Amino acid sequence: MIVTTAAEMRRIDALTIESGIPSATLMERAGTGAAEALLARFPHVRKTGVVVVAGKGNNGGDGFVVARVLKRKRVRCEVVLAARSDDVRDPARAKLRAWQRAGGKTTTITADDLGPLQRALARAGCVVDALFGTGLTGEMTGLPAEAITLVNASGLPTVALDIPSGLDSDRGAALGVAIEAELTVAFAAPKIGTIVYPGARYTGELVVVDIGIPDDVIAAVAPMTEAILVADAGALVRPRDPESHKGTNGHVVVIAGGRGKTGAVVLASRAAARAGAGLVTAGVPASEQESVATRLLEEMTAPLPDDGVGTFAFTSRDDRGVRAGAAQPSTPGADAYAALLDGKRALVTGPGMGVSPATEQLVAWIVTHAPLPAVIDADALNCLAARPPQGAWGTQERPRILTPHPGEMARLMGVDGAAVQADRVGMARRLAAERGVIVVLKGARTVIAEPDGHVAINCSGNPGLGSGGTGDVLAGMLGGLLAQGYPAADAARLGVFLHGYAADRVAARRGMVGLLASDVIEELPAATAALAP
Repeated sequence: MIVTTAAEMRRIDALTIESGIPSATLMERAGTGAAEALLARFPHVRKTGVVVVAGKGNNGGDGFVVARVLKRKRVRCEVVLAARSDDVRDPARAKLRAWQRAGGKTTTITADDLGPLQRALARAGCVVDALFGTGLTGEMTGLPAEAITLVNASGLPTVALDIPSGLDSDRGAALGVAIEAELTVAFAAPKIGTIVYPGARYTGELVVVDIGIPDDVIAAVAPMTEAILVADAGALVRPRDPESHKGTNGHVVVIAGGRGKTGAVVLASRAAARAGAGLVTAGVPASEQESVATRLLEEMTAPLPDDGVGTFAFTSRDDRGVRAGAAQPSTPGADAYAALLDGKRALVTGPGMGVSPATEQLVAWIVTHAPLPAVIDADALNCLAARPPQGAWGTQERPRILTPHPGEMARLMGVDGAAVQADRVGMARRLAAERGVIVVLKGARTVIAEPDGHVAINCSGNPGLGSGGTGDVLAGMLGGLLAQGYPAADAARLGVFLHGYAADRVAARRGMVGLLASDVIEELPAATAALAP
């Protein structure tokens, strides 16, 4: 499902009008579709009535159409206008006149007199928010802010037209104050701000109304953002070849874990197998191999250079050259790691590996030299932030999927966590483009950004995923999909959706509280089968 920015939607509207469909016609279709969606969701309004709170722009025009359609269906409706009638602009002005010709009641409010709105709210069973659309950019103040505050305080179900008034349509942030809708009716396509959090919280249920935008217009604008729904993820699932075997289904290496954190490598390895990889090898510090091997039955383990305290040892070639002049044994370099990667199809690294000078060098080597598609997660991301290699980190031949949570993303970008959360799509898009990687910015409505600017917003998952180890599971799943030959962008989209979808299935049976990472792993085969077309 495509999702648009405000600028993309303006371009879509302009091209549609140029194609011969008048703005007034689009407004009529939008308002009619919104009225039908309102009646389907809130049938009680046939008895209790509706109040439309409208502004002077096109969003107000949509509201006038809603009011007229409802009146024609014998639903008691009145319009409260937060502007002077003379200030209403065409084509909204024509829709206001049509409402008035139909005998509709319009009351004007001012900053000095909000009484008409208060009384209208007291008479109604539902509110239609038609104050502002996607063009809003500044903070809400004065009359609009006061009207929104009254509507929110009324306790009435509110239907927002296109986007809740006061919401930034690109970032999802409330511009001071915003309508808290139970239903938002998007016209043609949802806006990014209604899909991402915190905007999704203001949006409530989201319904999309087709207003007749020509396909060639959508193709010409080519919106760069999409939302991943069940059908989208299901279309990515590949059927298993009847003649496939463990070799053809791919071999994943998971370089992760360290003393006290071996559970992370166990979870990631098991998730890679449950995601469909034919073979999985957990590469761990040598001293931790036995403890990991006792918890992995279907997966293999391999010892890697150990610093003597249960974490990875690694020294770059340059550092070993300096030490060669001294009569001391050289610290292990890339050879052991390269040997483990030989013949494999995908790599996962980071969960539980710790951050040290050695792991920083190891991660830098993996990112710039490992010949496999790689998932970079957890401590590996913190190593990258501390010791970032120059230039691009990923290429088309050696794709890299980075899976930061907001704190890790902030460290990678050199900003604070609040800046990341204020513009999740923008931040993910920027890092992906700068480093040539796929960024999976985790959180509610995980954002998946590609180097070319395309972004997908995931719509599965629930708060039950807020427990230890679920990120390790996601990293392993992505590695399992890469090993099976999924292109990196498809693996990211499918893996993220499947991770949330499996958690949703568990939560539906057992609840969200107490949902564990291992629960998600065990649900993966059934969830995958349910997704498959």
